[in-house]
Amino acid sequence: MSAARNRALTPTELDRFGEELDALRARTVATVGERDARYIRRIIAAVRYTEVAARTLLFASALLGGLLAAGQAWAWLFWPTWILGALLLGGAKILENMELGHNVIHGQYDWMGDPQINGRTYEWDIVATSENWRHTHNFRHHTYTNIRGLDDDIGYGLLRIFPEQKWKPFYLVQPLVAIVFALYFQWGVAIQDLKLGRWWHGKMTGAQLRRKARPVLRKMSRQLIKDYLVFPALAGPFFLPVLLGNLVANGMRNVWTYVIIFCGHFTADAETFPKECIKNESRGHWYLRQLRGSSNIGGGRWMNVMSGNLSHQIEHHFYPDIPANRYAEMAVEVREVCARYGQHYNTGSLPRQFGQVAWRILRHAFPSRARIKVPLVLPEPEPAPEAA
Repeated sequence: MSAARNRALTPTELDRFGEELDALRARTVATVGERDARYIRRIIAAVRYTEVAARTLLFASALLGGLLAAGQAWAWLFWPTWILGALLLGGAKILENMELGHNVIHGQYDWMGDPQINGRTYEWDIVATSENWRHTHNFRHHTYTNIRGLDDDIGYGLLRIFPEQKWKPFYLVQPLVAIVFALYFQWGVAIQDLKLGRWWHGKMTGAQLRRKARPVLRKMSRQLIKDYLVFPALAGPFFLPVLLGNLVANGMRNVWTYVIIFCGHFTADAETFPKECIKNESRGHWYLRQLRGSSNIGGGRWMNVMSGNLSHQIEHHFYPDIPANRYAEMAVEVREVCARYGQHYNTGSLPRQFGQVAWRILRHAFPSRARIKVPLVLPEPEPAPEAA
């Protein structure tokens, strides 16, 4: 457990810890430029051309499906064409969601002055509005990372993942709830900021809920019409393969996003914190909280790209507005800084990290007690007495 691997820091050490990480940020920001612009433009092109190729294959599979129904011998190509189209479309949706949308909405490319990738106006290809995401994710989650009662991402109001969360009988079914949540993850993200629990307990009126829900319902309607009406309709009487291809692609994106996000903060070594910890929180203290509440995933370049570089969740929480393609190189120095100050740098393979998440979901469905943790900060040592 991380508690056994972390050393509590004195206020002076904590200040130095923060200064070193701030210095890394300053050096990186000074070099951001054309290299990063080329990278994000390649990502935009990859999303666009992969989606075009995927939808072309799905339309082709729809036509082949008609031939298959007519008994044409070479219509066996229907299945490989449809599978490839669905997989490519899922890949395009993952790339747009993770490496493009998530990072653009953080404002990582606002310095380019390109309205196409402006963090305040970008709208991504999921049922959730980017405006709600900027509040629930960019503000609340990144400001109050893993603080109980302030970070709504801790279990998303559905799951008990840490022993510090109060147990309720409902959590006994959370292994099943977790599977359903993974399959419909974009819908959970869409309604997260509506605070349905407040309405359910009478703390929000129906009129207030309707006002908050209007933009969300409009976005949901647009996405449903695009994926399950417009594109299938273009295939005419062979609409079904296209509709099912879109359904599979959205499901792929939901499950993959769920896995990556849950690995980022809910592994065995990730910690949660009480509200009191942010009182007079220093810069170094903030960095330390982000470190102890976050987890990385190993896997190399493809893992980095397809996770939106959330494989470097620690670096992302340290520097959310720096272009994410820089995180891999920054991670080398971040790891060195953590080692110098006796702090555990939480990383592991995807199977290892998600296995820990799955175990948490299963274990904390039942009553459990909070663990003892190493404090974040120690008092300064008393000066040695002067010799007589």
